[in-house]
Amino acid sequence: MKYILVTGGVISGIGKGIIASSVGTILKSCGLHVTAIKIDPYINIDAGTFSPYEHGEVFVLDDGGEVDLDLGNYERFLDICLTKDNNLTTGRIYQSVINKERRGDYLGKTVQVVPHITDAIQEWVMKQARISVDSDGVEPQVCVIELGGTVGDIESMPFIEAFRQFQFKVKKENFCNIHVSLVPQVGHTGEHIMCRCTSPLETAVKEKISMFCHVEPTQVICVHDVSSVYRVPLLLEDQGVVSYLCQRLSLPIEMRPRKMLAKWKEMADRSARLLEHVSIALVGKYTKLSDSYTSVIKALEHSALAVNHKLEVKYIDSADLETTTLQNEPVKYHEAWQKLCSSHGVLVPGGFGVRGTEGKMLAINWARKQNKPFLGVCLGMQLAVCEFARNVLGWEGKTIVIDMPEHNPGQMGGTMRLGKRRTIFKSSTSVLRKLYGDVEYVDERHRHRFEVNPELKHHFEKRGLQFVGEDVEGERMEVIELDDHCYFVGVQFHPEFTSRPIKPSPPYFGLLLAAAGKLQSYLAKGCRLSPRDTYSDRSGSSSPEVDISELKFPSLS
Repeated sequence: MKYILVTGGVISGIGKGIIASSVGTILKSCGLHVTAIKIDPYINIDAGTFSPYEHGEVFVLDDGGEVDLDLGNYERFLDICLTKDNNLTTGRIYQSVINKERRGDYLGKTVQVVPHITDAIQEWVMKQARISVDSDGVEPQVCVIELGGTVGDIESMPFIEAFRQFQFKVKKENFCNIHVSLVPQVGHTGEHIMCRCTSPLETAVKEKISMFCHVEPTQVICVHDVSSVYRVPLLLEDQGVVSYLCQRLSLPIEMRPRKMLAKWKEMADRSARLLEHVSIALVGKYTKLSDSYTSVIKALEHSALAVNHKLEVKYIDSADLETTTLQNEPVKYHEAWQKLCSSHGVLVPGGFGVRGTEGKMLAINWARKQNKPFLGVCLGMQLAVCEFARNVLGWEGKTIVIDMPEHNPGQMGGTMRLGKRRTIFKSSTSVLRKLYGDVEYVDERHRHRFEVNPELKHHFEKRGLQFVGEDVEGERMEVIELDDHCYFVGVQFHPEFTSRPIKPSPPYFGLLLAAAGKLQSYLAKGCRLSPRDTYSDRSGSSSPEVDISELKFPSLS
């Protein structure tokens, strides 16, 4: 097993996640099986109780793990399926050590940071690195480990010490460290103050960094700002990262043209050439921080790329659409409605809490009446049902969305319906079923505490709101579609978590098709290329040997 540790300096959010994902991508393109681990030094057990403003979105895995958003980057870049144990926190490490101490596993010894915490970190990494993350079940050959935060943070110290020891335990030829630092550039002189930077580094600057950091100049890699994240793996490849890692870690790599990277270059070039624009209004509660909706934005980008359009996301705080804002801040109110009304489609994503729900329903009402493409995800679907009940069925004060039986209101962490669950399509004419490739069922990831009351189903269906997808027992409403509408779809699950750069999520793909005016022609052609088949082989394997260069996007002309 080869281990590559990615650390960061100066500031958090410097781009360690993209660097780690990109390194993994170029190694996978060489035919290696790659896994990834994210270490977060905070004391929380997992990311489940975070506010999106605190730490960005909570990413959900197949096994129900609520993890850091960087694991979403790993899954999207590498096309792998991670588990909750691929996200390691200080809280989880201390919890495991304390549990061992309570059982008497340490035989009466004084339990300390060194060696007990540091040993536990190393054991966790070595064990998890060998768990297969590909559908072929093959054990990984390379593990990319990202240490969150910045080197020097007090909470990172046990992990830094653990990996200082770890390099000797696994031997030098099996471990290397990539450190990501910021190289600021003074605007007036263009001189580097001293490797993230706005523009490429000159050779002299690389040599200076090399001298002071005690590494060869060839080991100083410039990761300057680029037009698309798809270009980052290409940037690393161009600077000889593969050949260096091959030599440094004795990797079994044949230096030959790599078709997987050719596909990434095709994506990057394609993205740069897009001329037509499509705009989606994202009506949510956490719109002041785009990281709150990272997977949603990525899913929209993947789908926009597939329909050959440049995406514009119009962020709208749903509270700004409400009448209280009209009274208190009329300019903000009119600006929000102008954004909504000028968009080609409307998306109401998942969320929690009451604030802004009235604004979301107003946006849904507008999309329904104006025949504008609409997608509601999780809470967005529930509010679409509530809006229909209020404005079409004329119901007031009736409970439409109910608490799930298994929800424990006294416990916040890990008490929701989480992870991959099956949805059965109940209608052969469902638009979403066709977009998924005319399948009988789909497996998608969930994260919710509430659900639509199934006893009310027939009232809605009589008036045209169809529940076309249910869970295996037929007790939970999973997918809604509105009759006689260009695209009005709601899903209880979170399809954005399984969207991939060249395998867009079908519900999002449908929204972008409809927003670009291409949905009906796509359906009329029989959806010959399902979004789920646009980049891996038909067996579902994500083997790096797949001839990706022969696979094309859906034909939409």
